[in-house]
Amino acid sequence: MKKELHKAYLALGIVSFFWGTTYIASRVGAQHMPGLFVSGIRQFVSGAILVAFFLIRGHRLPGWEILKKISVQSIFLLCIANGLLTWSVEYISGGLAAIIAALVPLFIALFTLWLSKCARITRWMVVGLLVGFAGVLTIFYDYLLQLQNRSFVFGVVLAVLSTLSWSFGTVYTSKQKPPIDVLYNVGLQMLIAGILVLTVCVFTGKYVNPSSIGTDSILALSYLIVFGSLVAYSAYVFVIGKLPPTQVSVYAYINPIVAVVLGWLLLSEKMNVNMILGTLITLSGVYLVNREFKKVKQ
Repeated sequence: MKKELHKAYLALGIVSFFWGTTYIASRVGAQHMPGLFVSGIRQFVSGAILVAFFLIRGHRLPGWEILKKISVQSIFLLCIANGLLTWSVEYISGGLAAIIAALVPLFIALFTLWLSKCARITRWMVVGLLVGFAGVLTIFYDYLLQLQNRSFVFGVVLAVLSTLSWSFGTVYTSKQKPPIDVLYNVGLQMLIAGILVLTVCVFTGKYVNPSSIGTDSILALSYLIVFGSLVAYSAYVFVIGKLPPTQVSVYAYINPIVAVVLGWLLLSEKMNVNMILGTLITLSGVYLVNREFKKVKQ
């Protein structure tokens, strides 16, 4: 039992760290090719590897009804959420995108309350929302001049829509558990998302010739495929089956810290007192809402 618990904590550490680093890898990749293309390639290759692994082991492709459920999950969580987030870092820093994505636990709580028709919004939830909003305002104080830049605003909007899609998709599909191996399900999700996103890239012209991809882009893509999808996502699937949600949600608070620090060290992204203070205030607000939501849900 203790051995399994140690593995679970190790897996949680892997998710907390490596998912934070993917914002930087996505930022690097999106500076050399369209963000949607980066996301599509990442999902397609990762999914193809996992699906091939299970097919070789004798698993069959699931029926159409199961594939439809998997496709809905794929569209919300990977096509829209991951696709838009990777697209957003063409215009904003990886650290800022990670801070916006840190609002996921807050939105998951709100969407759950809404979809479950639960009216129990406590005083501390309201306080948490106000604190989180204050943190965002603190962060954007340094970006006031950039708000005149349409590209910057577009990037922020993409990141917000991505966060909403991931949150809504998580709640909406939480009860949809196809009767197949969990990792096989993940592989099919990624493969379907990769095919759909790359199809969109072809029709919108948001793609590049693979032969023209530079070394930096190849390294960034390889990192996203191996560590972002195959390692971290697999670790996430493992840990949610071993630890309670209250502990698993810790990753959402660590990811932005990792992304901001690495963005500052590796890409010279902005990090000052306002950025640090705003991040801490935002995460505090998210924590308050998430804590109260868990109390209401009990």
